[in-house]
Amino acid sequence: MESRVNRRGFPESFVKSKHLKLTDLKEKAQGHQYMFNEDIPLYPRPEFHVSHLRHDTGLNGMNGIKVEGFRAQGDSDLVWWSLSVGPEEMESAEERLLEETYPDRTEEQAREQRSFLHRFSTSPAFLETSRLGSFRFTFPLQDLLELYRQGYGGGEPILRVFETVLYKQEVMYTVLVHSHFYNTLFEDYPLLTGSPDGVCAYKDGHFIWRPEAMCETHRRWTLTRTNYEAT
Repeated sequence: MESRVNRRGFPESFVKSKHLKLTDLKEKAQGHQYMFNEDIPLYPRPEFHVSHLRHDTGLNGMNGIKVEGFRAQGDSDLVWWSLSVGPEEMESAEERLLEETYPDRTEEQAREQRSFLHRFSTSPAFLETSRLGSFRFTFPLQDLLELYRQGYGGGEPILRVFETVLYKQEVMYTVLVHSHFYNTLFEDYPLLTGSPDGVCAYKDGHFIWRPEAMCETHRRWTLTRTNYEAT
């Protein structure tokens, strides 16, 4: 893995043009001892279908957006957006997970099932608050892509696998969106497809995210029972 200091002054390790799963990260994550912790309880592996993005910023960023709109900061050429995973996405992911785990459950068992996935979603990616500032903009993904499309002469935006970034206790997967005018510049980055087993995918107009660790710390675990109840 390569190393650098990001624009917020934090060290990070990264791998270009790949979204590495945890098993692959362990082979490369030297100096990140938490990656090798074997005492991790069983926890859910849901699939989130996300159709909204969010941009978090502080007061200075907010004032800049009012004047100039969303623009890259400092030496970067990128404007950063995050997946917006709300209660609706959480509920639908839980339902998909239960249908996959218990395909033969009855309607009565489905009605009696208690919600559980939100108890595991303690990672910063699921929090309503942000470490990046007190102001949040949330937009439908397709609206943003349409505005991007209009800004570059109507060409279809291209989505590519950009990087896997490793922090002290966090893994970030990034997707690059660019105009077709820059195909040659970014041709070494694979196209983001609807892969059925990738950590990130794009299909039917939304992102698919399959997180392998939803918790900031592992204080809960999953039990499966023959009466089809997950806790």
